[in-house]
Amino acid sequence: MNGTVIPGTPIAVDFWSVRRAGGARLFFLSHMHSDHTVGLSSTWSRPLYCSPLTARLLHHRLKVPTRWIRPLEVGQRHAVGEEVTVTLLDANHCPGSVMFLFEGAFGTILYTGDFRYSRAMQLEPALSGRRIDRLYLDNTNCRLQCALPSRSCAAHQAAQLIRQHPQHRVVIGVYSLGKEELLVDLALEFSTWVVVSPSRLEQMRLLELPEVFTAEEGAGRIHAVDVAEIRWDTLVSWNVLHPTIAILPTGRPMKVTHPQIHLIPYSDHSSFSELCEFVKWLKPCSVIPIVKGGMCHASFQKYLSPDHQALPGLGIPTPLQVSAQRQSKTKKQKPVCLVKRAAQHSVPKGVVYEPLEEYTEQSDGLRGVAAPQQNSHDSAFCSPEGDICFYDCEEEELSAEQPGGAMAAGTAGQSLVSDEDFPNELPKQYLLTPLNSLKQSSFYRAVEDLFSRWEAS
Repeated sequence: MNGTVIPGTPIAVDFWSVRRAGGARLFFLSHMHSDHTVGLSSTWSRPLYCSPLTARLLHHRLKVPTRWIRPLEVGQRHAVGEEVTVTLLDANHCPGSVMFLFEGAFGTILYTGDFRYSRAMQLEPALSGRRIDRLYLDNTNCRLQCALPSRSCAAHQAAQLIRQHPQHRVVIGVYSLGKEELLVDLALEFSTWVVVSPSRLEQMRLLELPEVFTAEEGAGRIHAVDVAEIRWDTLVSWNVLHPTIAILPTGRPMKVTHPQIHLIPYSDHSSFSELCEFVKWLKPCSVIPIVKGGMCHASFQKYLSPDHQALPGLGIPTPLQVSAQRQSKTKKQKPVCLVKRAAQHSVPKGVVYEPLEEYTEQSDGLRGVAAPQQNSHDSAFCSPEGDICFYDCEEEELSAEQPGGAMAAGTAGQSLVSDEDFPNELPKQYLLTPLNSLKQSSFYRAVEDLFSRWEAS
């Protein structure tokens, strides 16, 4: 699952387990690839923000009710909830894919989702000259040896390969969404129909692509099939009927099992050199890899903004204030829990979460998934250098993933989280404040006063 609950904000991107989303109240979908929609289904019952094209696909493929889908125009600045704004930017990945530029009291955050960098992005007014506090970066190809040609060059390679086999039928392996631009280019280049399945044809029409697709067998030389069909046995059977070559347009290393299977390095993710160019141009204060286990942010340290040590203002998030006031009225119940741990996230100041009263009824029916490493509990506030976290002491109901997407609910005795719930890659100097300074803050004094009143009761 490629999803994140952004620490210190009410924002979750591509993360669809409400029970494990902590304080997230604003849910965003970057695009419709299946690894970004795990846990999202027709039972979803909260506002969900995405691009207009993704909105159409979301309802068509996953049957998410339209009343919960909030399409936002790409390139425009939108207010969501209160004191949070978002601008959707074309991610150049697949139809409908976008990056999110979030702004609020937590600073400015750019979440790329899956994206393919192009220099045209430097002309985007929303990014030009903008200070980016946190850059959540698609690090899929973040390897020095991962050199990839541009997609136009890769498309040219595919065309050259087809010209070298003038008598062959051409089968191209694709996933459920993506590579449509390549298919259109090849159809126009060779003046042929692209034969697809009826269900894929319906999606092509939903995407409003050029009329080069058909479901009529034998109508065209090029066929687009699911990537799983490109195998030794299928190539053997296809070549019995007609000379056939298969093309796999991918930037991933794959094992070729038949001499007529050809890999074309057509990637919808940025190459390492493109990532370096993007970060160097953007000069963010910090870089946080989106793909877990691919911690390559050290490669970008030299491109960070020189003021990356600047600290955001600290404040007590509204949910904690309300919870503490409610619990302090109940005798024999601690208002907060003190848990020693390293502080790993900043806290927004004055962010007002979107009210939930109108859509909490069906939340119990939602299906959860395992939380990513960057998940956080926004009902907690961590003092920046005192290694102390103040957690809401209510028990939290968790859910565990079951085969087929069904979830079994369980109860955790304490709402504590492991180190995996916080992004270790966040620069500590960006999140820490001297303890002596913290003790002089109104927050520290408020907590001391809270405990004094609880002990006196």
